[in-house]
Amino acid sequence: MPDQLTAPPAPGPEQPPRRIPQLGDARSGKLAGNIAAFCRALRRAGVPVDAARMALAQQAVQMVGVARKDDMAAALEAVLLSRAQDREVFRELFDAFFRDPELASKLLAQMLPRAEGRADRPQQRPRVREALQPPRPQTPPEATPEQQIDLDAAMSASRLQRLRQADFNQLGASEYRLVERLVRDIPLPLPGVASRRTRVGGRGARIHWARTLRQAARHGGDLAALQRQERRSQPLPLLVLVDVSGSMERYARLLLAFLHAATARLRFDGQARPLRRDVFAFGTGLTDLSAAFKESDTDRMLERAGRAIQDYAGGTRLGDSLESLRRQYARRLVGRRTLVLIVSDGLDTGEPEDLARELAWLKLHCRRLLWLNPLLRFDGYEPSARGAAVLHRAADAMLAVHNVTRLQQLAGAIADLMKQ
Repeated sequence: MPDQLTAPPAPGPEQPPRRIPQLGDARSGKLAGNIAAFCRALRRAGVPVDAARMALAQQAVQMVGVARKDDMAAALEAVLLSRAQDREVFRELFDAFFRDPELASKLLAQMLPRAEGRADRPQQRPRVREALQPPRPQTPPEATPEQQIDLDAAMSASRLQRLRQADFNQLGASEYRLVERLVRDIPLPLPGVASRRTRVGGRGARIHWARTLRQAARHGGDLAALQRQERRSQPLPLLVLVDVSGSMERYARLLLAFLHAATARLRFDGQARPLRRDVFAFGTGLTDLSAAFKESDTDRMLERAGRAIQDYAGGTRLGDSLESLRRQYARRLVGRRTLVLIVSDGLDTGEPEDLARELAWLKLHCRRLLWLNPLLRFDGYEPSARGAAVLHRAADAMLAVHNVTRLQQLAGAIADLMKQ
C-alpha cells in the first residue's frame, strides 16, 4: 500500500461518470446531516475524524458539488483521511452509505442502519461491518443533532474509566483498538543523568570565569554575581526486552506502541534531546527492533517490527536471548548508566541456571534492572515458576503493566526507584 494518500482515479472516457443520488443541495441541511452521519460512521470504523475534519468535509462538498459521485468521494477522502491504511475502509463505507436515495433518506443523526445487499456481504472488512451496525442510543430522543455530534465525539467518562482499569488480555476487538490509541498518549518522563558537558547555571561547583569577567566589564568592573558551571542533564540510556511469546501476545503490541510513543517525545534541559533506546523482542530467540523504533510513526513501527519478528506467539527462552544479547549486542549497554526494562510474564521454558548466569552478567552492566510483569493483575501473585523466581531475585523491582492506569503510574514508579 502506498505511503501517501491519493485521490481515486477519474473514470475513463469510455465509462459514464457515476452520479450520486439526489440527496439535496450541497448547502441544504439534509446533505449536511448526511455528511455528519457519514463522518460519525467513519469514526466508529476506527478512522480518526474530529470536528475540524467534519467541518472541512462540509466545505469540500459545497465546493465540488454532488453531481458526480467520484468527485465527492475524492473530496471527502482528501480531507477526512490521514493514514493510508484507512483508504479501503473509507471507500467501502462510502459506497455502502451513499448507495441509493432510500438509504440516505432513512439515515438518522446518530446511527447508520444496515443496508441490504452490498453492505451485508461477508467479504466486507470487519471495521466497515461494525460501523454499519446501529449503535446504542446515547442521547435522549429530544436531543438536537449538534448535541448528538458532541456526545459522539467524546467517549463517556464511565466507559473511559472502565477501559483504563480493564486488563489488556480481556479487551474486545474494538476496545483493543481504542486502548491502543490511549496508550500512545501516556508520557514516560524518564529521569536524566549528569553528563560531562557543562552550562552556565547558579548551582555549579565551579566558577565560569569567562562569563563572570564579561559581566563585570559591562558593569564598570564590579562583580554583581559569580557565574557558575553546572553539568548538563542527558537522557538515561534505555534498553528494553519485550516478551513476544504466546502468553504475552495481547500485551506485546500495546506495550511496544506505548514505549515507542512515550520515549519519542522526551525533553531534557527544556529542549528535545535524542534518547538512546535499544529495543529487542525475545521469544525462542532475540530480535533487534532498534531500527524499527527509529520510525517516527507508531503504526509504521509496528508494521516493521511485525515483519522482523519470526517467533511471535511462540515459546519463551529468556536465558538464550540474554546470551545472544551478551555475545552480539554487549556494546548497547552504556557502562553502568543503562536502564534495562524486561517486559515479560516470567514463564520461561529454559534452564534456570542459564537464566541466572545471564541475568548476573546483565546486572553488572546496567544501572537498574526492572521487571514489568502483567501477571501482577492477580491479587497475591507469587513468582513461583522457575524462570519467574530467578528473574524476581535478579530484578531491582517488579512493576505492573496490565492496564492503562498502571502505565500512567509507571513513570513515577521508575523515578522513585532511580532515586534509591
